[in-house]
Amino acid sequence: MWTTQKLGFDESKTYYRSVWISDVHLCCKDAQAECLYDFLSSIRCENLYLVGDIIDIWALRRKWYWPNQYNEVMHKFLKFARRGTRVVFIPGNHDDMFRTYVGYNFGGIEVALNAIHESRNGQRYLVVHGDEFDTVVQYHRWLSHLGSWAYGHLISLNRVINVVRRRLGKPHWSLSGAIKRRVKKAVKLVNRFETVLSEAAHRHKVDGVICGHIHQPAMYDIDGVRYCNTGDWVESCTALVEDERGEISLLEWRPVYDAKTRHQTASVEPLADVVEDPPGPKRGALTIEELLGASS
Repeated sequence: MWTTQKLGFDESKTYYRSVWISDVHLCCKDAQAECLYDFLSSIRCENLYLVGDIIDIWALRRKWYWPNQYNEVMHKFLKFARRGTRVVFIPGNHDDMFRTYVGYNFGGIEVALNAIHESRNGQRYLVVHGDEFDTVVQYHRWLSHLGSWAYGHLISLNRVINVVRRRLGKPHWSLSGAIKRRVKKAVKLVNRFETVLSEAAHRHKVDGVICGHIHQPAMYDIDGVRYCNTGDWVESCTALVEDERGEISLLEWRPVYDAKTRHQTASVEPLADVVEDPPGPKRGALTIEELLGASS
């Protein structure tokens, strides 16, 4: 029986029976590692699923980029495993080199191609990254790499746009998400991906499917199957969570993290609030003798 006391969890943290995250893309400069670390620091869970593209090997091969906050995120994953959480890593297309280690266990983290998760209320879900159902990734790998390169530049542009939006007091906005919603071909590809995943769920005789890959957080029914997409930690900063009753919901962490950041900034006294010297003639710095005399 899983108990908080036995595992040594901090009961002040929010409890979820299960948590799913994907598409963190560590090694990509736009990975929201600080936001993810804040989320992981606020929760405790029995099951943690890392649903692919946690480390962006494609980006790493182009240029080494691994700041210290990435180590902190990786330590968090290992800490969950050490404290008794079942941690399952399902590699995606950006970290597919880890698929050669399926069946291995690293520091308590299981590596698997996919998983079947049974919720507390008896619902069964197929958990996959999703790239194996993407024809572009499977049969046109060069086009997938080109798309990844273009997406990276789009995110860089989006970062500049959101700096301006923050200064204007406006919330975060996803440029790539807006393009996906407006370009007919992109919409068709997303719809096709979702349909193929729902068909896979029918073949596996499960009630739903949980995936990532397309960076499009979602939860709705397709042909009697519950389709759940975790989103990503580059733009949306979303996760899927299962509560103690077995209900699964989509959680967006960016607004929580942004609110914390604004509060911390507001708590620091601005230099302008420091009382200035009284009016009068200006004088130079204190001498050593004057300083010692003032302290005596």
